[in-house]
Amino acid sequence: MTIQGEVALNLKNGESKQPRNHSASRLDPGEVASRYGLLIAWLALVLIFSIASPEIFLSKANFANIFGSQAILVVMTMGMIVPLIVGEFDLSMTGLMSCCLMIIGVLNVQYGWPIGWVIPLVVLLGLAVGLINAFIAVRIGVDSLVVTLGMGTLLTGASYGISGLSIIGISPVLTELARTKVFGIQMAFYYGLLLTIVWWYIQRFTPLGRNMLFTGASREVARLSGIDVDRLRAGSLVVSSLIGAVAAIILAGVLGSADPNAANGYLLPPFAAAFLGATAITPGRFNPWGAFIAVYFLITGIVGLQILGLSGWIEQVFYGGALVVAVTLSRLAANRLRKN
Repeated sequence: MTIQGEVALNLKNGESKQPRNHSASRLDPGEVASRYGLLIAWLALVLIFSIASPEIFLSKANFANIFGSQAILVVMTMGMIVPLIVGEFDLSMTGLMSCCLMIIGVLNVQYGWPIGWVIPLVVLLGLAVGLINAFIAVRIGVDSLVVTLGMGTLLTGASYGISGLSIIGISPVLTELARTKVFGIQMAFYYGLLLTIVWWYIQRFTPLGRNMLFTGASREVARLSGIDVDRLRAGSLVVSSLIGAVAAIILAGVLGSADPNAANGYLLPPFAAAFLGATAITPGRFNPWGAFIAVYFLITGIVGLQILGLSGWIEQVFYGGALVVAVTLSRLAANRLRKN
């Protein structure tokens, strides 16, 4: 058996031929900093803004805003890391969310469809978009970055075609499901938290999660180990589109309205959070808890700067800078992981 074949067999069986190093189990300051540096940085941000503006930043309303109204970023980020884990990109989620949002508004408000009919239709649209993306990217072989960018642009244009105006009066049933507060925080936060927990469990404890990690690390080795790489790639694009549709449903509930411009700010921040999260908890890998912490690190930074009087342009600068730094750090973490 060749070395490559043996490695593939080990991956399939979930085994490692590397000898156990019991000294590695000791507390290593460098490893702690690598795993939890982002969490520490987040807590440091909270401390800095708490000192700079305690009356506003430490208010109950501000924390409810950070964790509740911005929770849609968690949902979007969880959707984006699914294809990223297997080495694919989905840039269509924002356009899909915008299109689904307008469909909800038009059908529910203007045509009077019950929200119970509209939600399944929106989910089916997400499924259809995911299947189209997967077919073109996996079956035909077009780069997923190009496919999903084009699809996202198409769907964004379609959202303006459906209605270029803001639509208010979304069903109270949906708004209550998103806005109802538990411990002072909107339910939207708990939906994002639940999605994070579910995805963490899948990635950490199931063969599906391990196979996705193997595919992202090396598709050729994954194929040699018997993993259906193409199915995982296609499935990841379908799942991300489904999550994009769910994000639109939650956003409609949070806003209580539908606007074609409402989703415009949800492309760069989730990607920044996904790559920044890859530097934490499990450095070098896209992981749910790292992404979760990264989302709230970014939101805390933006909200804190706005409280200090820096608004407008600072959001784009902060997110853009965070993405550049995050991609660089995640690449360094991945290189370190390979060396180890």
